[in-house]
Amino acid sequence: MMDALPARGCPEEDCYFRKGCNPLAETGRSKLQNQRAVLNQQILRAVRMRAGAENLLRATTNNKVREQVLLELSFVNSDLQILKEELEGLNISVEVYQNTEETFSIPLVPLGLKETKEVDFTLPLKDFILEHYSEDSSEYEDEIADLMDLRQACRTPSRDEAGIEMLMSYFLQLGFIENRFFPPTRHMGVLFTWYDSFTGVPVCQQNLLLEKASILFNIGALYTQIGTRCNRQTQTGLENAVDAFQRAAGVLNYLKETFTHTPSYDMSPAMLNVLVKMMLAQAQECAFEQISLPGIRNEFFTLVKMTQEVAKVGEVYMMVNTAVTQEPVKENIPYSWSKLVQIKADHYRALAHYFLATILCDHEMQSSDDEDQQEKALSQLYDYVPEGKAHLRKAIVYHEEALRVCGLCKKLRNIEVLLEVLTAAHKRSLLKYAQQETEDDFLSLIQAPDILPKTEHKVEMVAPQFSKLKVKDFFHRLGPLSVFSAKQRWTAPRTIHCHCESGELGFSLKGGSPVQIHCLDPSCSAASAGLKEGDYIVSVGGVDCKWLGVNEVLEKFRSVGKQPIEFEVISCQDTTASMHSKSATYSVGMQKTYSLICLAMEENKTDQAKKAPLKLPFLSWGTKNRQKAASTLCLPTAVAGSSQVKKKLSPFTLLGTESSLY
Repeated sequence: MMDALPARGCPEEDCYFRKGCNPLAETGRSKLQNQRAVLNQQILRAVRMRAGAENLLRATTNNKVREQVLLELSFVNSDLQILKEELEGLNISVEVYQNTEETFSIPLVPLGLKETKEVDFTLPLKDFILEHYSEDSSEYEDEIADLMDLRQACRTPSRDEAGIEMLMSYFLQLGFIENRFFPPTRHMGVLFTWYDSFTGVPVCQQNLLLEKASILFNIGALYTQIGTRCNRQTQTGLENAVDAFQRAAGVLNYLKETFTHTPSYDMSPAMLNVLVKMMLAQAQECAFEQISLPGIRNEFFTLVKMTQEVAKVGEVYMMVNTAVTQEPVKENIPYSWSKLVQIKADHYRALAHYFLATILCDHEMQSSDDEDQQEKALSQLYDYVPEGKAHLRKAIVYHEEALRVCGLCKKLRNIEVLLEVLTAAHKRSLLKYAQQETEDDFLSLIQAPDILPKTEHKVEMVAPQFSKLKVKDFFHRLGPLSVFSAKQRWTAPRTIHCHCESGELGFSLKGGSPVQIHCLDPSCSAASAGLKEGDYIVSVGGVDCKWLGVNEVLEKFRSVGKQPIEFEVISCQDTTASMHSKSATYSVGMQKTYSLICLAMEENKTDQAKKAPLKLPFLSWGTKNRQKAASTLCLPTAVAGSSQVKKKLSPFTLLGTESSLY
């Protein structure tokens, strides 16, 4: 379970979040995640060794050195293959995620959570608050600590709705953080590292979109774990499982459509497309189990309905099986997953033929039966009706194929309940076939036609509903996001001293929060003190008023009486002129703050102005060539002088648009 933690930056009754599970807890799920983290570190070391060996191989011309490097490369590649197989073993450890109750059902496939490294927001955000917002950054240490605590908790979410809510809360907070602290023209120096869920290969970028996409993937993965944990022996448990897999498919589909060109392979469009289909197939499987849970009566129309329903399950798994065998997915998807999908496709198609054979063998037409109605029901299954033994033979063939494929995979052979379900279904079909007469041997040449699938319980993706979750911006005190954002530049607050002349201030106020100076009289004392048309009032008498409206600010002016009025204002700067295009974030492995970059720029400002026309920064290469090469080393940047389209700012700016991680 997860406990509630009061946030440091706001009152306990108004703002809180939940901490994650204990990462040291000796549960099966936590052990798997810890093993995944260890494997990720080993894969990272092996990848670095391979990269170094490949660089040395390209640089050297000495034959002896090349032979030695090639030998080392072969060892490193072998180690990587072994580590990948171990990671695949963790991905197929489906029994750990299943419900603890004894069940006689084929296991479902959950997704493992992506692992990440710790991120320290403290220095970059404090530096940006001081430089961009001209405020004392030490006053926001609690808010920064809250953000880091929430991110740390998201690394170990609980497997329930509270864990989903926590991940969604962090995702929405990232929307606020992106608009407040991540300008489009430079990087903040915050490096995000996430490991691929299937290959274990790390992806490191300074792009906040990688963080948002990875959190979305983990939301979908957590939904799959919730679905596999549901008790499939009860109606309520199966309903919850169907809902969880539909929501998982919706989140993964939203990730695929919103974040394009993701550098991590597990979030590539091809892989996400397969995962969406797989989750919908598992939802359809649970829907069939739900309608068959009370039992299947040996009655004509009941069997017709069950035949169509189970044929639908087989059809969706056939589509998944086709998808997992296509390039480039089949190279990285766990081998056990692809075989389990094939087994389920054969198993459920076998059940469809068994049910139909039962109809044809056990239900002879009686005088009281409605012949037209029965013929109409059978016509919905296929065009012509062969004898029942043909369907039994086809059912047995599918059962034997499912058992054969299961025997080929070492991981699946060790799942006892899977073998029990497949063996029991096979024996049932063999027994039914043995009970039939064998006089007409020539009928054995007739092939059973494919059954037309149909379902009354169609499953669909459920898109994530972020708007239903109310999240308070940690950095609410900076002011309204529509005004105080990273895309807009402001002067440092200026103190204005003025007094009322004949009860008049010499200006009027307009707008919402914060209020804006309007109709300024050039001859008034406020104008003489430096007040300008369009300035925003941020405080009156030392009291912050960024969130106050016109009436509240006027009330504060009136409360002063005849005493001199003191208030602070800020002016909007030209964004294009004030924001430079350089994105230097690292120097000899050391992180630079924005202030240090500005100091270095000021020293050479005069000399650079006299030189040749400004060249594009090196990091703009990723922008020009994003269509040519999808390299994880390409960092996002804006070309100098490019026009920026002004949009309304909100934490959901990127939720409804197509975004790129490059």
